Amino acid sequence: MHMLNRLISVAPMMDWTDRHDRYFLRLIAPHVLLYTEMVTANALIFGDTAKLLEFHPLEHPVALQLGGSEPVKLAQAAKLGEDFGYDEINLNVGCPSDRVKSGQFGACLMLKPDLVADCIAAMNQAVQIPVTVKCRIGVDEEDSYEGLCRFIEIIAQTGCQVFIIHARKAWLNGLSPKENREIPPLRYEIVRQLKQDFPHLTIIINGGIKTVSEIDAHLQSVDGVMIGREAYSNPFLLAEIEEKYFSSGENIKTRHEVIECFIPYIEEQLKQKVKLSSITRHILGLFHKEKGARIWRRHLSENAHCEGASIEVIKLALHKLDELSKEL
Repeated sequence: MHMLNRLISVAPMMDWTDRHDRYFLRLIAPHVLLYTEMVTANALIFGDTAKLLEFHPLEHPVALQLGGSEPVKLAQAAKLGEDFGYDEINLNVGCPSDRVKSGQFGACLMLKPDLVADCIAAMNQAVQIPVTVKCRIGVDEEDSYEGLCRFIEIIAQTGCQVFIIHARKAWLNGLSPKENREIPPLRYEIVRQLKQDFPHLTIIINGGIKTVSEIDAHLQSVDGVMIGREAYSNPFLLAEIEEKYFSSGENIKTRHEVIECFIPYIEEQLKQKVKLSSITRHILGLFHKEKGARIWRRHLSENAHCEGASIEVIKLALHKLDELSKEL
């Protein structure tokens, strides 16, 4: 199996981890594993495949997350992902949204482990790159540890070696996707127990992890940590992660240097008629808890969406931060 460093990764997040965000995050952290937003197999097969799969070579290592429940279509979509150069294919068995539920994939698939196994087996046959699973610890009333172990056992028989576990159960009825990320309690002990009971498998923990000290604690008992919303709202956390786990302080960019490196990419995207606000929305949290963070967010939010907004919007925001630092 193709080996990836899975120590730290950034979760697939709908409407957030698009190609612009991934390029930006890669400038901060060269080594963390990045994931796409979930893309459905049908969308790849019947839609604009190139637009959905396009990514910049700088994004490597990057994994494609697929949604679906039909083995043949998932195999076809996985092959498309491999052909486009992705380093891993991940099957979403954790998303609780109504759209996913009505399509019979996402978290509701945890109730159908044999079908998931058929999907994984078909994808494994279609591609040479790793095929992995991201799931919850349970669904609705089906949340026994024995049931979770049975799910893992059945899927692992396909040769799947990597399980990313969001340490919350999912409620398919009664909770919105946002509530499903916050209301069901985090039960990290379940994921730790899985690693003890399946030592031969790679177990990655996900859910509510926000600091390097928390990452350190989790890495005592699992193989890797996946960061979700904190990597988006506070992206410079990845610089701290990069320094501690990968680079030993070498070549860690400052926030200003990250933006300077991002500017040529943004200029190229603007030439391709991408709206500035489609990119700047991902960098609003770069100065999280720093002096001038509010000025940065406000300037970008108020100006990036304007007709004809150019790279000067970002340069002026940086200039305002520089002026503020001179005053302090």
